[in-house]
Amino acid sequence: MRRFVSKRRRPLAGLLLPAAATLVIIAFAAWGADSVSEAAREEQLGAVRRSVTRAAVHCYAIEGSYPPSLDYLEEHYGLTVDRARYSIHYHCFASNLMPEIDVIPLTK
Repeated sequence: MRRFVSKRRRPLAGLLLPAAATLVIIAFAAWGADSVSEAAREEQLGAVRRSVTRAAVHCYAIEGSYPPSLDYLEEHYGLTVDRARYSIHYHCFASNLMPEIDVIPLTK
């Protein structure tokens, strides 16, 4: 007689595993996106430093001395820097020595 009586199913038990798997996938996707974003920021920082260094070396090759300031590179060599995103420390010791160039990100 009990063969035709169906058992009561618990609807939440069947949803627990898919919901947990979905949360794990979303967490891994968020972690991966953050990792890629951080790598892109580091690459941009390196690109800015390389472009300032390249412009200074270009000036040295043409004029025979390193530029006295970053403003000189911007005026005469067309260097453009997003000053809202980066602070650049450019310190030239002497006209025949490579200047010290530090690029600091202002925003995260």
